[in-house]
Amino acid sequence: MFGFKSKATEKTADAPAAPAKPGLLQRLRAKLNRGNSWLTYDLANLLPGGRIDDTILDELETRLITADVGVETTERILSELRKQVARQELDNLEALLTALRSSLLRVLRPAAVALQIDRAVQPFVILVVGVNGAGKTTSIGKLARRLKDDGRKVMLAAGDTFRAAAVEQLQVWGERNGVPVIAQAAGTDPAAVAFDGIQAAKARGIDVLLADTAGRLHTQSNLMEELKKVKRVIGRVDASAPHEVLLVLDASQGQNALQQARLFNEALGVTGVVLTKLDGTAKGGIVLAIASELQIPIRFIGTGESAEDFDEFDAETFVDALLKRDP
Repeated sequence: MFGFKSKATEKTADAPAAPAKPGLLQRLRAKLNRGNSWLTYDLANLLPGGRIDDTILDELETRLITADVGVETTERILSELRKQVARQELDNLEALLTALRSSLLRVLRPAAVALQIDRAVQPFVILVVGVNGAGKTTSIGKLARRLKDDGRKVMLAAGDTFRAAAVEQLQVWGERNGVPVIAQAAGTDPAAVAFDGIQAAKARGIDVLLADTAGRLHTQSNLMEELKKVKRVIGRVDASAPHEVLLVLDASQGQNALQQARLFNEALGVTGVVLTKLDGTAKGGIVLAIASELQIPIRFIGTGESAEDFDEFDAETFVDALLKRDP
């Protein structure tokens, strides 16, 4: 498991203790469900005489599909529940919710695979891709902080040389985290930046190189060809690199994010996903769709603007937040 450690803060005898930051479960509950659970709210009122039947399953189907879970994944979630209802094995709402939790976990558990950094590989190269606006550069900054807090020597390569202020944004994160940033002039070939980055990382004994990339519309074939070139150039310096192709997706984009994932995966062979903006309008259904349809590990989720609002994905925590149930 990729275990991250947070640095302890010394307190003087007279200093008041800082309020504890809410845990991931509490933050997800507050942000995925502003109020009651969108998935299970008011279900009790839909049970005729407390009986579980197809009507309640049809309602769950509607809620899942409208939350960007998708038809295929929704059917996978509900198929076993339908069999249990037909066998009259679910005789009350609590039994239904317990079965629903199990069904959701069957979808998500295989995707909850932590990022493994091989200490024998130096540098371990993470190529970070995604469309503009998904939170790619911010995710790089947050991940860099976590890696550094875990005792890794980190370097950033500012490969998004076309977006206005992208290099400067990454440099700000580098200064904030105290990690070096390899950058070149605007308009430079991104592959050249990646090449310089991996060479510099090797020379300085860096543990992890996080390489940013351009993120123009995923439908533009020239962007995908550019990213393929970056990946090839990295491979020329180290045949085993990149060791991780990390795709950053905006969870509020719903099924469009799923299509982005398909295209990036076809072009580059994505090995992990970061889902950002789960504190926005997203209900979180896209997490289920990606886990079920693409079988790509979900490495991290972002639930806010601060560096602390960036967590390893945990299936149980996510499902319990979705259902507003205690673990």
